[in-house]
This record gives sequence, C-alpha cells and structure tokens, in this order.
Amino acid sequence: MQGADNALKKKMADIALNAARSRGATYTDVRIGRYLNQFVVTRENKVENIVDTESYGMGIRVIANGCWGFAATDRLDTDSIAKAAEAAVIIAKENARIQSDPVQLVPQKGYGEVSWKTPIEKNAFDVPIKDKTDLLLSVNDAALKGGANYVNSIIFLVNEQKYFASTDGSYIDQDIHRIWPLFAVTKIDAKTGKFETRQSLSAPRGMGYEYLIPRESDKIKSVTTLYRDRYDMLEDAKSAAAQAAEKLKAKSVEAGKYDLVLDPSHLWLTIHESVGHPSELDRVLGYEANFAGTSFLTLDKWKSGNFNFGSKNVNIVADKIQPGSLGAVGYDDEGVEAKRWDIIKDGILVNYQAIRDQAHIIGLKESQGCCFADSWSDVQFQRMPNISLQPGKAALSPTDLIKNVEKGIYIVGDSSFSIDQQRYNFQFSGQLYYEIKNGEIVGMLNDVAYQSNTQEFWNSCVAICDKNDYRLGGSFFDGKGQPEQVSAVSHGSSTSRFNGVNVINTARKI
Repeated sequence: MQGADNALKKKMADIALNAARSRGATYTDVRIGRYLNQFVVTRENKVENIVDTESYGMGIRVIANGCWGFAATDRLDTDSIAKAAEAAVIIAKENARIQSDPVQLVPQKGYGEVSWKTPIEKNAFDVPIKDKTDLLLSVNDAALKGGANYVNSIIFLVNEQKYFASTDGSYIDQDIHRIWPLFAVTKIDAKTGKFETRQSLSAPRGMGYEYLIPRESDKIKSVTTLYRDRYDMLEDAKSAAAQAAEKLKAKSVEAGKYDLVLDPSHLWLTIHESVGHPSELDRVLGYEANFAGTSFLTLDKWKSGNFNFGSKNVNIVADKIQPGSLGAVGYDDEGVEAKRWDIIKDGILVNYQAIRDQAHIIGLKESQGCCFADSWSDVQFQRMPNISLQPGKAALSPTDLIKNVEKGIYIVGDSSFSIDQQRYNFQFSGQLYYEIKNGEIVGMLNDVAYQSNTQEFWNSCVAICDKNDYRLGGSFFDGKGQPEQVSAVSHGSSTSRFNGVNVINTARKI
C-alpha cells in the first residue's frame, strides 16, 4: 500500500511542480504532510483528557523573479493543487518588487525516489489507550503512595508523515516519530503550607513506545536514579515523591562562588539557550529576533578564526543523524541529506547553522540541512539541529568528577531560566541541588540558581565525563519565528564541571 500511496503523492507533487514552472518559477519544492499528535493527560486517579489531532495538506514554495513565494492547500485535487502553485508564483513576483537582492541557493543534487523512517521498535500510536492510561495512573499512584499530595502525568506523541519533491529531482518519503512522557509531583508541608515540586527527569526522544519499556542497563545510579536510552517512569515517580519531601527540609543555599557539577538532565537547556540559539545564522544576521533576540556570535568573530567561545575541553557539534534524538531525520525540509558538523572546536567558534539560501554567506558550497516547517501549511525556515557537547576523552565518571570538588553544587534536572537579547548573560535553575564538600555530597540544597555569561561560563568548563555517561535531553516545543513555529531538538552531554560560577539564592524575602 505504501508504494501505491507514494505513487499518488508523486503524481500530486508533479502537478504542483509543473504548474509552478509554467507560471515562471525557476525553483519549486513541494511538501505533502500528514501530522498526527496524541496527548494522554491524567491527574491523581483520574484521566483528564485524551486528544488526537490530524492535519493533512500540501505546502508549495517557489522562487520567481529571484524571490520566495509560498502557498498551501488542504484540498489535494488537481485544480486546487495547480491554483496553490500559481498563487505561490504570484506571491513571489509581488515580493520581488521590494526585494533588492535575489535569493541565492547553493546547489543541491536530486536523490530520486528515496525514503527514511525513525528506527522505532514499537509504534506508540498502535499501543492501546488503556495501556497508556494504566501506565500514567500507576505512576500517579506510586507518587501518592510515596507521600506526594498532587501529581499529574502526560504522554505526548508525534508522528510526521512527510513527502518532499523538488525541481532538483528529489522525491523523499519520511516517517518520523517522537515521544515525551512527563509528570510533576507536589508535596505540601501541612504545618507551614509551604510546598515543593519535582518534575520528571525524562527526556523527549525520537523513539517509539519502546522508550517506556525500561531496561536495567539504562539505569544510572547517582544521587538519584537517572536514565540513558530507556526511561523507567514508575521508578522516577517514586524517587520524585521522596525528593519533593526532602526539598521541603533542604537548607537554603548561601550565595557565592561554587564549582558546579551539571548533570546532562540539566545541562541540555544551558546548551540549548547559550549555544544552540546564538549559533543560528539567521539570528547572527539579524533576520530573526523572536524569543530573546539575536546573537552575540557575529560574523566578525567567526571570520577571525580564533574567537574564544570556551575552554579547550568544549567541543560542540550540530547533528541531524544521531539515533534516538528528536532532530534525527534522513533529509530536511529542503530535501538536503542530514549530516553532522562542528560548531565549537577546542573552544573556538568554527561554524554556524545554515540552510540553502544562507550557505553562501559563510562560504559553504552546500546546505547543512537545517530547514524545517512544523506543518504543511507553514513555510520552512532555518531551525536548530541537535546541538551537543562532546564527552571527554579520558576515562572519568560522575563520581570521579565529584571527588575533586572542594566546594560545589551538583545540579540535576531543568527548571526556569532567563537570557538576554543577544544570548549572552543568563541565569539557570534546576530540579535538584546537592551540596558538595571536600569531594563528597553532604546533603540537599534549595533556592539555587547560577548566573554567568556565555563566554565566561564555557571557559570555566574544566572537565567532562567520558562517553559512558553521555545522555540526551531536549525540547519538544522549541518556539521560533513570527508567526511562531515549534520544533523538537535534542542536546547531549556527559556530566560536566564548571569552576567558580556565581550562585544566587532565589528564595523570596517577605
């Protein structure tokens, strides 16, 4: 059936390609998409909501008179497709009246008819709803039996079925899957009325339902139980209830300078905000300023060839092919094959994230494959690939890393953050904080946040654990653009140490 389905999609794509060409388009690409989402939501002993959404249609992007034009339709008959293609060309020609420089696309070979699929073991959409609600309710029950007063839990599922065709000669079929299980527990002190929460330490992943079938080999025993490639939601909920109670009794941190030991479940967000977004070329160029502005990583810093972003320990790569990651695809939404490249090499800025009409600006002869649209009805633009800190090369475990810290804080999980309009000055907090004294964890802390700027922070990176500790975190709903679009992206790292970072106390004084 898949072959027959693709033959129909190819026929529809060719209608659009030919109609756009006949109206004067010099380049056209077509995206036919079916987007499925499922949300299963529970609270305590009740199922609160089950939502399934489906969207299907075609987006057509063209270049005419040197300018972009875009139109979309959810009616996929011959006349509607042709009219949408013609509308895209008309829009491009009208846009060209006010555009001074024509669009420059780097060359892109056509791949013919190819396909790619997320290598899942178990399609989460095929799993009965009852199995999902039973899991979530058991998670809630475990947290409540562990002493939590409130708990809610959710499973988000995404399946993007995308067919791409272009005048370069590509016809690309992709089937992309993502999953995100999460919960939040709350513990209340009945005497004082104070409360603390602990959110799940899960990471959204580009996987099937197998992600929720835990394996003993994926458990990482630390101060708390953490997970590598599979996630034990039930075990995490039990830990969360106990830790929320422990947070109520934890002492408030004394502000000052500390050496920070940051777990991957926390560090992913700092990577996302301080490395991922500022290395987007459209932000660098000032084309994009939504959600916290542009970027301090201006072209002159890259051109110098020696801009000191971080210490020599810091190697950060962009990666669209890492298995299990949210950003893993076979081809981007311009039909460019996915790849991997350096952003920061030995602490030096060496590259950005670019798409076909940006690549020439930084001297690239091909796109890096970072183009994405969150639906068939939205025009694709530059979006962040997976951006990850590479593990250290020497054998080093988190326990070894902590042994050498005299005065420090070990931070697990992500929470609130703020960052300035050029992605430079920032503040981050986490879920759990543990005080380190003379190489040992001596107890839990509370009210912790750290402040720094991007260069200062990454230059304070003195050690990174080895590949055995490497784990992925990520964002399921990363916003960008106006109108806003969301994308999913992973960020990997091993536990890392940052020396002499300024820590503040976030407790409100009344």
